[in-house]
Amino acid sequence: MERLQVNIPGSTAYEVMIADGLRRELNEYIADSYSSILIIADRHVADLYMDDIKTALKTRGNIFCKIIPPGEGTKSMEWYGRLLDYCISCNMDRKSLIIALGGGMTGDLAGFVASTYLRGISYIQMPTSILAHDSSVGGKVAINHKAGKNLIGAFHHPDKVLYDTEMIDSLPLKEKRSGYGEVVKHALLSDKGWFDELMDRELTELENHKAARDLIRGIRLKASIVEQDEKEAGMRKYLNLGHTLAHAIETELDYGSVTHGEAVVIGTVFALFLSGMEEERNRLLVWADNNGYPLEVVGELDERKLLEHMKRDKKAERGKINYVLLQAFGSPYVSHIEEDELLHALKQFKNEVIE
Repeated sequence: MERLQVNIPGSTAYEVMIADGLRRELNEYIADSYSSILIIADRHVADLYMDDIKTALKTRGNIFCKIIPPGEGTKSMEWYGRLLDYCISCNMDRKSLIIALGGGMTGDLAGFVASTYLRGISYIQMPTSILAHDSSVGGKVAINHKAGKNLIGAFHHPDKVLYDTEMIDSLPLKEKRSGYGEVVKHALLSDKGWFDELMDRELTELENHKAARDLIRGIRLKASIVEQDEKEAGMRKYLNLGHTLAHAIETELDYGSVTHGEAVVIGTVFALFLSGMEEERNRLLVWADNNGYPLEVVGELDERKLLEHMKRDKKAERGKINYVLLQAFGSPYVSHIEEDELLHALKQFKNEVIE
């Protein structure tokens, strides 16, 4: 088992535990002090793992389960309200616990419910996807608005992150693609050697032990940055590499056909394009194409609409677009890019890279 501790200045430290089969031993890792437990999972995840979780917790009383629809569209005001209603109907109190069992969408939504119910109760992240290795650490919780992704949210750290790596085996290829969007980002923020390894990786033949190693490296990087900059005042902004265009794509498509991680890969190719890292851009483009990423989607979207979404991005300040770029591997920086320049770059990107 891998165990990492995330130390947030001014907050209680929490542990990240990573192991095969961890869900079956869940009761050992949850304190006895919780008065009730609510497990939130989407339908797909519940079908696979809810029985295991309930069996592991069978000796406890006051266990509740809530099944939500899969997909980014569920991270909404509607489902936020429904989950709060359910918490109230279960008479959950300030000693209650929410378990977010699922991918990044479930973690964000369940975590935001936990952050606001009774002014904040405990929650535990149980990621079931590769993508969620990024979102489960760091305390960011949120829901989407039709005007933009994650515009309504808070910082609320979990009591624990419990990652059962056996769950990777059940992921469909589309989810593996999505998860590796964040893995590639972490490699670019880290070192060339890791990026080189990934560019030789075929996701249709992804081995569990290699995926687990990538997850651990990504979580360590994320934890080290969050420990130094919890509220994104400085270096945590670098974790948004590739996300400005990605969020614009997701918003324009109404959180539908393209997953978050697939959009992040497209956004990262564009960030490398803006950074002038031509060799790395071309390598990532070839890798993405070989692994079935929907690169063609950018050619179908209006660049002016994408630009408007970017102006509402969380990193934007006073309507000005700030972009995370790279000088080299492991050397990110934030640059303000003028609208005309960005619009021209988007058009060029569509013509030269996507088409």
